[in-house]
Amino acid sequence: MEDLIERFLDHLWLVDRLSKNTLNAYRRDLKMLTIRLQERHQDWLSAQEEDLSAILFDYQEAVASKSRRLSCVRRFYAWLIFSGSLKEDPTLRLRTPKKTQSLPDIISESQIGDLLSAPDVQTPHGLRDRAFLELIYATGLRVSEAVGLTLSDIDLQRGVVHTVGKGNKERLVPMGEEAVEWLQQYLSSARFILLKNAPCDSLFVSQKRTTLTRQAAWLLVQRYANEVGIQHLSPHGLRHAFATHLVNHGADLRVVQMLLGHSDIGTTQIYTHVANERLKQLVQQHHPRG
Repeated sequence: MEDLIERFLDHLWLVDRLSKNTLNAYRRDLKMLTIRLQERHQDWLSAQEEDLSAILFDYQEAVASKSRRLSCVRRFYAWLIFSGSLKEDPTLRLRTPKKTQSLPDIISESQIGDLLSAPDVQTPHGLRDRAFLELIYATGLRVSEAVGLTLSDIDLQRGVVHTVGKGNKERLVPMGEEAVEWLQQYLSSARFILLKNAPCDSLFVSQKRTTLTRQAAWLLVQRYANEVGIQHLSPHGLRHAFATHLVNHGADLRVVQMLLGHSDIGTTQIYTHVANERLKQLVQQHHPRG
């Protein structure tokens, strides 16, 4: 079996010109799976579909690892048939395991309240950060959309923000009174101090007199989250909170889809699962037989 594996790897190197690292990864996977087959008293030429399913999937491993190894085994069997060592491929009906969709962390409304109150609004940076946090939570914008906003994208009088999302799709999103108020304070009292008269059309700016970067936005969210005891919160977590709290308060899923800029309602449906999970937690916590 070791000779077969090495001949297969030679073929990949000669025909497909795979890198040394990729070939070594194939070698490691195939040798490990060979041992698993031997434990079942099988080898690559005698293994049946159920044997391969067992050595690939009956282990506590990440879905990505299982998928990668299945791809490797399929390629190996294709070569075995091509080289005349086998006539039938036992991997034909094997299917890559689906990755389970993980639910976003549930951030409560009181936690969001603590987060929004964390910046020191007596300073220009704190006022900018408060306006940024309020806007993300009020609109559910992606961090790239938020830092990409220009002054002309904000209509404080109408209370809406214009943004361009994935696939260059434009949308108008209402901001709400709180976000409008904090943006007004930031624009009138802090933005020009941070810029020091430097020309910049971006809404959110840094002390370097340039656009606030995605990395800086991520760090400021993380910093304030840590201050109020919220673990592992990112700007995308605020987007999740925006959608989850809307659904919790009865918002129609189609409306949430439009606000988030999702092209597929299936992407938005995760928030119904989040809301249901929150209800379960409340029942378990407060019901006498929970």
